[in-house]
Amino acid sequence: LPIGVQSFEKIRTGDYYYVDKTPYIHRLIEQAGYYFLSRPRRFGKSLLLDTLHQLFEAKEPLFRGL
Repeated sequence: LPIGVQSFEKIRTGDYYYVDKTPYIHRLIEQAGYYFLSRPRRFGKSLLLDTLHQLFEAKEPLFRGL
């Protein structure tokens, strides 16, 4: 697993392992509302937000196979 890589695109196009959390992201989007992302440092908040960014930018090829 990459340490310090906060770009979903870099992880998906690089030679990294990735724990797929897209079903949880889909649930967050479907159950619209405000969310407070409370997790300790180094637990993927920036990566999660970048994944959402890539999703809403319609970069569908990054999500193939997930």
